[in-house]
Amino acid sequence: MRQRLSDILDHPTTRYAIMGVILFNAVILGLETSRPVMNTAGGLIVALDTACLVIFVAEILAKLYARGLRFFRDAWNVFDFLVVGIALVPAAGALSVLRALRILRLLRVISVAPTLRRVVEGFISALPGMASVFLLMGVIFYIAAVIATKLFAASFPDWFGSLGASLYTLFQVMTLESWSMGIVRPVMEVHPEAWIFFVPFILITTFAVVNLVVGLIVNSMQDAHAEESNAATDTYRDEVIRRLAAIEERLNQR
Repeated sequence: MRQRLSDILDHPTTRYAIMGVILFNAVILGLETSRPVMNTAGGLIVALDTACLVIFVAEILAKLYARGLRFFRDAWNVFDFLVVGIALVPAAGALSVLRALRILRLLRVISVAPTLRRVVEGFISALPGMASVFLLMGVIFYIAAVIATKLFAASFPDWFGSLGASLYTLFQVMTLESWSMGIVRPVMEVHPEAWIFFVPFILITTFAVVNLVVGLIVNSMQDAHAEESNAATDTYRDEVIRRLAAIEERLNQR
């Protein structure tokens, strides 16, 4: 019975149905932010939201029954359990903020869709390498902020008057948000040689370090996809061997 229920839960049709409920519930939660809609059909919206929550709870309970403690060995099951559990906490008084967190149910699309899971798993596996890159970027930012504060604080105290202000301004420059006309050119009107500082900073941070982070994520996603493909191949091979063994056993019985 439990195995049959587990097979039903793992069936693609069930996954697509749950994904549809998740997306529908996301639309419902979005409609709740509209005052005119709530004034017109508030009761219906709340009822539909409750129905979606009942479906999610029933799915979690079915998984717990079908898999027992094995349910908690899968990180994605724990993620689903926490997201649905937040929605069950009474949102009153100090806990009223939890009503806004109900939109987190939309994140369940990640656990249901294999392609999205692959993206997240690739990102997580890239975190150790990214930590080293972020540490390098932090060192570069700190050095650049100290230099910028010493060079430009007197002329532009709002942008470079303190170490914190310099860090924020340099972060804006790194993102290329109004970096030229908004920051660098005004600085160059007072300090014509300032480009010697800003151009290498942009080349190092924006075009080198940031792209290095992107490369790490892409490489991790490729590795995750390769592992998934290998696992699928091994599963198919084991299934073929099992069926061949069953055929051989039948022939020997004859």
